[in-house]
Amino acid sequence: MSEHKFFALIIGTEILNRRRTDAHFDFVSKVLADKGHKLTGSFIIEDDPDLIIQTIKFIASQANPVLFSFGGIGSTPDDHTRQCAAIALRDGILYTHQEAKQIIEEKLGNNAYPHPIVMAELPKNANLLYNPVNKMPAFSLDERYYFMPGFPEMGHPMVEKILEKLIPVKKEHYRHTFTALCKENEFIEVMENMPEEVEFSSLPKLYRGGWKVTISVASHDQALSHEAFDMYIQVLKEKNIVYALVDEV
Repeated sequence: MSEHKFFALIIGTEILNRRRTDAHFDFVSKVLADKGHKLTGSFIIEDDPDLIIQTIKFIASQANPVLFSFGGIGSTPDDHTRQCAAIALRDGILYTHQEAKQIIEEKLGNNAYPHPIVMAELPKNANLLYNPVNKMPAFSLDERYYFMPGFPEMGHPMVEKILEKLIPVKKEHYRHTFTALCKENEFIEVMENMPEEVEFSSLPKLYRGGWKVTISVASHDQALSHEAFDMYIQVLKEKNIVYALVDEV
């Protein structure tokens, strides 16, 4: 099986209209990097059911996806994620999850009705995710689609626990970087010949004194990362381009 492709789905009109600042992208990208992995994609979308459904379907269509979704699983009318997940990944029906129902009733007593109890209505065969803050359950589907609250203090510990299971051992990632006093097109031929197993990036910038470009290559294969990096270094030396190596973690 191919490696997991990780996605973040951040749902909340309040983020797009800047009433709140997103805290999820930086967190997820960092905890993945700490494990030697990266995000394949991150989406911030409004509380629109059709858009949520289509985004989940798109992510599910990718090879071996893992989705971390934040927001929209509560009990207010703008919380659409439970229903959208059921439509995108199941039969479209929400079922009463008995364990979730019990947790909500035990936590809230009579105050569980009439509204909070709807959080126990989940897609078919949902598994619960423990909420370390207020015990209100989040859920997952197929051990690859994880739907969590939009509150970072609730969702982020869930992500850490999930990754402990998915990635028990850090995968080493070997990266090499340099900055050169030239345009990026000096390296196009090299870029065209990069092995598929090598991730590379080119970040040009125009300064008052001219062009600079920062080139970075990385791979889980240490020897291959060195080999790929040396291809760029050879061009720098052949063309007498001034450059400096950059230390990166």
